[in-house]
Amino acid sequence: MLTIFLGIAAANTNNNLVFLVVSALLSFMSISGIFGKTNLSKLDLAMEFPQEIYAGSRVPVKITMQNHRRYLPAFLITLSADRISALFPFTPSRGASSVYASVTFHERGLHTMENPSVYSVFPFNFFTRFKRLHRAYMITVLPKLKACDLATLYREERRSRGERTSDKIGYDSDIVSIREYVRGDPIKYIHWKATAKTGKLKTKEHSSLSYQPVVIEFDRVTIRDIEERISCVAYTIVQLLRNNVPVGLRIDGRLYPPDVTRIHKLNMLRELAVYEEHG
Repeated sequence: MLTIFLGIAAANTNNNLVFLVVSALLSFMSISGIFGKTNLSKLDLAMEFPQEIYAGSRVPVKITMQNHRRYLPAFLITLSADRISALFPFTPSRGASSVYASVTFHERGLHTMENPSVYSVFPFNFFTRFKRLHRAYMITVLPKLKACDLATLYREERRSRGERTSDKIGYDSDIVSIREYVRGDPIKYIHWKATAKTGKLKTKEHSSLSYQPVVIEFDRVTIRDIEERISCVAYTIVQLLRNNVPVGLRIDGRLYPPDVTRIHKLNMLRELAVYEEHG
């Protein structure tokens, strides 16, 4: 507006000084436009989400900005994508820079993050220029974990005494041997009598407990509120697998056989995340 006003004044007054000021302002705007547009060109974006994102929990997201320009760095680039905002102060030419942002998804299920935009006030902070990046990210948000009584969710035929001692070395049951102390062994498992006799630290090796598999029948869980039931079952799965108990899930006519692997846990939790009550 100032440039337009001075331009009109210069045309009316034919004052050379005013013409010089208007010329400087127009040059200023031209430089700002050229560098501002160039600053947003040839940029690429990548966002890395954790594999386990639970509803209601704040999670870190790694955002990487790639500058494909041969000579010019990128300055003061701000990313805006739905719930995420991040600033990249400087990204070198033919280089990349990464920042971490926090995001919270309040509902379970599939969430789509499409077409994030970048904007910058570079170079003079008079204009803000935007550019939309055509990217789409599909995020599966796992159910919120709600503590509940685990035993009531097991299948009816589960036996209460499901543990038995195995020969696998662990720290949970009877002593199977005494060996030399290894750095990192828990102090409470040092065998002090053997240490005193030999003059060297000795560690007790215990047999660990192995457990009978557990299959959770989702439809038989006696919790009316569907969201509470899903959260309770998800909590049960996580807790049992944390204790190395093989867990399976029967839901919507599908059976996930008991297992203890991480991918198995994620498959069951994702099934719960997208579950919709029918009828």
